[in-house]
Amino acid sequence: MKNNIVIVNYGIGNLSSVANMLRKVGSNVIISSKPEDIILADKILLPGVGHFDHGMKMLRKSGLEESLNISVIENKKPILGICLGAQILGKGSEEGNSSGLGWIDMVCRRIPDHPQLRVPHMGWNQINIKKKSVLFSNLDVDSRFYFVHKYYMKCQNIENSMAETSHGIEFTSVVGKENILGTQFHPEKSLKHGLKLLNAFKDI
Repeated sequence: MKNNIVIVNYGIGNLSSVANMLRKVGSNVIISSKPEDIILADKILLPGVGHFDHGMKMLRKSGLEESLNISVIENKKPILGICLGAQILGKGSEEGNSSGLGWIDMVCRRIPDHPQLRVPHMGWNQINIKKKSVLFSNLDVDSRFYFVHKYYMKCQNIENSMAETSHGIEFTSVVGKENILGTQFHPEKSLKHGLKLLNAFKDI
């Protein structure tokens, strides 16, 4: 099927909300834990919420890491990671000891405590676009997205930082490298702004 997007089911993440938003923009969506579906996908969405080590444990337990590597690294299928799903695209996190997928040269750090700002960073915030990306093609200048996180993505290669957001510090909120993309925020919870971003991903 054209625009066949597989949402990776590895036991964590808000799968139904993501699927519903993708269907609203006209995608053919499959939620799957089968390696063959990931291999055959046109595009892949990697959701995730919770602790970094638990996310990697569940992903490795699912047996899907090899098929993800084949699809994304060998076959260059577009992939979008969301929240924890974006963080595990990198090498690791201060939140735990597990290694990530290692596709992007980044690590995750804890947001520093701030006397006037809440940690976790929770709620609506804007992004400051730093690099051109297909994800941004439909966005308005005042687009806002919904965040829920304690850890942020820190790119070792600044070219992989596509957008930043301010919450006490400036942190990478959209990461990208070739066919690999990730958002720290939740587009599926970001109403019309999230719909526009997911529509852009559908149209890659």
